[in-house]
Amino acid sequence: MSEAEANALMPEEARPDERTVQVLRDIANRLRIHSIRTTLNESTTASLMGSAAEIMSVLFFYTMRYKQSDLENPDNDRFILSKRLSFVDVATGWLGQGLGASCGMAYTGKYFDRASYRVFCLLGDGESSEGSVWEALAFAAYYSLDNLVAIFDVNRLGHSGSFPLEHYVEVYQKRCEAFGWNTYVVDGRDVEALCQVFWQAAQVKGKPTAVVAKTFKGRGMPNVEDAESWHGKPMPQERADAIIKLIESQIQTNRSLTPQPPIEDSPQVNIEDIKMTIPPAYEVGDMMATRKACGLALAKLGYANDRVVVLDSDTKNYTFSEIFKKEHPERFIECFVAEQNMVSVALGCAMRGRTVAFASTFAAYLSRAYDQIRVGAICGISIRLIGSHCGVSVGEDGPTQMALEDLAMFRALPNCTIFYPSDAVSTEHAIFLAANTKGICYIRTSHQELEVIYAPQETFKIGQAKVIRYSDKDMVTVIGAGVTLHEALMAADELCRQDISIRIVDLFTIKPLDAATIISCAKATGGRIITVEDHYPEGGIGEAVCAAISGEPDIMVRQLAAPVMGMSRSGRPGEMLSMFGVSARHIVLAVKRMLMQ
Repeated sequence: MSEAEANALMPEEARPDERTVQVLRDIANRLRIHSIRTTLNESTTASLMGSAAEIMSVLFFYTMRYKQSDLENPDNDRFILSKRLSFVDVATGWLGQGLGASCGMAYTGKYFDRASYRVFCLLGDGESSEGSVWEALAFAAYYSLDNLVAIFDVNRLGHSGSFPLEHYVEVYQKRCEAFGWNTYVVDGRDVEALCQVFWQAAQVKGKPTAVVAKTFKGRGMPNVEDAESWHGKPMPQERADAIIKLIESQIQTNRSLTPQPPIEDSPQVNIEDIKMTIPPAYEVGDMMATRKACGLALAKLGYANDRVVVLDSDTKNYTFSEIFKKEHPERFIECFVAEQNMVSVALGCAMRGRTVAFASTFAAYLSRAYDQIRVGAICGISIRLIGSHCGVSVGEDGPTQMALEDLAMFRALPNCTIFYPSDAVSTEHAIFLAANTKGICYIRTSHQELEVIYAPQETFKIGQAKVIRYSDKDMVTVIGAGVTLHEALMAADELCRQDISIRIVDLFTIKPLDAATIISCAKATGGRIITVEDHYPEGGIGEAVCAAISGEPDIMVRQLAAPVMGMSRSGRPGEMLSMFGVSARHIVLAVKRMLMQ
């Protein structure tokens, strides 16, 4: 729809009067002056902020409904921008993640909160080159997120030159419409036109709205506006003073505008202290893949709290998140094959403490979304990621499905908790603990069935390992998790028949690591540790243990891990563990070699 058509549909009483229009123009100019002053000594100049000044003025002082004194109020309209400001929920950088997070907020508002608040996302034309933007566009249209407005600030210029589409706003319009969005093209310098299209967007039902705004970098700044030579260059003081004086001469009022208050119809939400109502329904000796136990635990968690939501990327029949979908269909979000957007949507769902969000897929596919995950960690947002099909024990599915670097990925993140459960009971505890843990949580699950080794009454804590086999005669401590813990137990049985006793430690959480238990066990077994993991040597369990004992004298660590060599192979899980040197047989050999040293 064109600007003229939108204008014709806007009733007279909804249009801003001439005085309001002038105040909005003046606010935009004050924003320009503020941006110039705050960037004088920085590597980013005011030319970058000038293009969106009118958009920001109209959004925050005419269109959006919120309480200025309570920016975190759950009823407020939401705003996402690729910059870090106090009123912005997530700092997305300029890499195209904002729209996905906005989709999560809008989905939560429409389907979970069923509230009136709206979500506005301002994007640069540069970041619209990112594929994740178009994943988000498809998601929003599929789920009819009519409470979402995306504003494309098409100012033509990037870091090093102009973008391919430059000011051809009609191309942006056609692309957005092709993705199923209600779309307007507007002069981004015209505050009256912006008021009109944002009003019209609020009337549209069943579709999200895109506003394609033609703008100019450095608007209102002589010899800077629409010039290619100013990105990343601080403006000289004399020139800045002259430009500020010129802009000040255009300001005609000293008024501001008070935004409309929000409609207070968001439900009360409590996501604190979610408890396991009954113990796990497994017995020692049962056989269950931890990925299936994970799906069952999620469904159980869904009954414990009605704000638990689960997202998946078309792998629900492999990750067993389909169990949650069957029992709580209204709280399951299918994100299809778009892992980057899935993580961004999960971040948006979790904003302002509105949901307890879990997102599951093959662990190998999470590497596609690592940038989204690290941004969530930087911003301190609490989401839980579940990665299945880990390690060479995936077997016949082949090397592309084998996550062998995922522990290294997540260990590198700040304030990230990593769970690596070894049976169905510990998996259920990991899910409930993750639901109550702040920050990013990662739960690593395994493909094949594993024997239940813990009784239903067993307790688990974050950062507390389990010593599951020990005696006064132990000669070596073997540390594992998941699949390799069971290999260690088989190795212990074989060594026992040879009159060699070893101590077995189940880490449960890889981060934080239980250094105290590791060091204590090492000292009790002659300073000998063997780590065994279904992961690459780099960044995995072995390196985590080495870091934990680095300040301790007389402790020796031997690492068994999956080497990079031969990754084109596939086979049965047991064959693969043996082929890559992390089977029970290899643990037995490693113990004997260590005792001979």
